[in-house]
Amino acid sequence: MDHHPKFEGFRFIGDKRTQLVYDLTTWDDDDVINEIADEGVGLGFGPDSLDEARNRGYTLATPGKRRRHLKPRA
Repeated sequence: MDHHPKFEGFRFIGDKRTQLVYDLTTWDDDDVINEIADEGVGLGFGPDSLDEARNRGYTLATPGKRRRHLKPRA
């Protein structure tokens, strides 16, 4: 997937509602990333790594993996 303009400098994007993290280099479903950006519930990590996302409680998203959408705390 091409990087969304809002997350241009990031490889990993987290969804605050589901606590799933998406790897933009391997993720193929543009609709999911566009929804995260449009709703304003995306989170970039610094440093931009999967380890940092896991430190914050996020799990790597895989196709077909679904979680309940919760209201983000912040």
